[in-house]
Amino acid sequence: MREETRKKNIRTIGVMMALTLLGKVLGLARDLQLGHRLATGMEADAFLAASRIPRNFFDAVFASAISASFIPVFNMYLEKKGKEEAFRLSSAFITVISIATLGFSALGMAFSPQITGFLADGFEGEAAQLCSSLLRILFPTVFFTGAAFSILGILQSLGGLNIPALLRTASTAVIIAYFFLLFGRFGVFGLAWAFLAGWAVQVLMQLPSLRRFGYSYRPSLRHEGLSAIWKLMLPVLVSTWMQPVNLTAAAKFASRIEGGASSLEYANTLYTIVTGVFVLSIANVIFPELSRLSAHGDGASISEAAGQTLREMLFILIPMSAGLFALAEPLIRLLYEWGDWAADSTALTSGALAWLSLGMTGYGIQVILSRLYYAMQEGSLPLVSGAVSVAVNIALCALLWSRAGISGLAASLALSTAAGAAVLLIAYLRRFGGSGRSGAADIIKMLAAAAVMMAAVIACTGMTAGFSDGLAGRALKVLVPTLAGAAVYFACALLLKIDTFRQLLGLFRKRKND
Repeated sequence: MREETRKKNIRTIGVMMALTLLGKVLGLARDLQLGHRLATGMEADAFLAASRIPRNFFDAVFASAISASFIPVFNMYLEKKGKEEAFRLSSAFITVISIATLGFSALGMAFSPQITGFLADGFEGEAAQLCSSLLRILFPTVFFTGAAFSILGILQSLGGLNIPALLRTASTAVIIAYFFLLFGRFGVFGLAWAFLAGWAVQVLMQLPSLRRFGYSYRPSLRHEGLSAIWKLMLPVLVSTWMQPVNLTAAAKFASRIEGGASSLEYANTLYTIVTGVFVLSIANVIFPELSRLSAHGDGASISEAAGQTLREMLFILIPMSAGLFALAEPLIRLLYEWGDWAADSTALTSGALAWLSLGMTGYGIQVILSRLYYAMQEGSLPLVSGAVSVAVNIALCALLWSRAGISGLAASLALSTAAGAAVLLIAYLRRFGGSGRSGAADIIKMLAAAAVMMAAVIACTGMTAGFSDGLAGRALKVLVPTLAGAAVYFACALLLKIDTFRQLLGLFRKRKND
């Protein structure tokens, strides 16, 4: 990757991370409100199970599948046939996706009791009935999800990255406003309607950006480019269902454990905040770039860009994973253990978060390498990766849930993500040879630095154990080990002469001097 492009991408990633972080912080505030008001009780279990099915399942699918299949073909039309023809393609795509998602929404609403019985088979009586009723309200989010991510793919391809990054912020603000203004009156049912309204806001918010790019929607069901999108989308759809299918399978077992469904969801929310801010910010920037390189047939540049991105991402993800594992319990106590939230809920949720954190690097590798193959319009390998991951997860969940509870289910998710990532990584190394293996020494050094860092974090955790149990004391129990761990990790990176760290420092110094 050319240095100018890398510098531009790093600046864009910085902006994206800031905007994504804002959205994630608001998302955390939303979930804290839910945790403080409902803790891990029956209503929390029912609502989180109901929201997970359309929100996580279809959100993840459309976020990856629509963008991963649509963006490469849309970029090819932009490069070779011009903006007008690319816009015709996108209009046809949006029309077909809208019809399909309206059908999914109708089916989900009609069969909500059966879906609840299958995906949350541990719920009985009032819990099952509540989950089914909430699911009926929430399933139309599938339509708004499809529309939102279809528009997002257009804006990302045209370079309009910042407004889409604010989408989560806007929709989450709607839900937070509901908590403070209307929750006491309308309760958990009103919360479901607030989630639906938040998704509608994500669609409406993007329309002004489309108009600024001169886009006008013309309904159509046919375009020659659709066949290329569908050819790529089928394997992409299946492979991107890896994470939501795995989470849904784990949640199915978690519904058999008292408080299990909600504690797993709270832990997964924190996990996705930590990973999403970094990994998805990088992926959203690098994927259009990889698609453009693929459209020009520049295989060497694609390999270089993907390899450099992987190393820079792992430099941050490896210590983040170790730190989150060590600090899961004090972090959950700081954020959630207030009001009706009890110590047993902290134990359940922190155990899940600690084991989920071990899948962080695997998740990052899977996201970036999947984007690489999607950019090259090759969806078969991510499909195999997803199938391996799902098979491993289901087997481990069945084996571990009764033996290790929620922690066992979280470990299953982490190990299955690693298994899927291994399939992609092995294929990448074989295909790109030396360029893929050139960073192996760097990664070994990163692991060594993270091990030293983790020891420092554990030592600091012991030193801060005597701090008060108030807000300030709990915050220091997280902040002091975090700062100490970061200082130790970066010091080790300098002592071990990790090339990736030195390259990043060089880029930031040049940017400062520009």
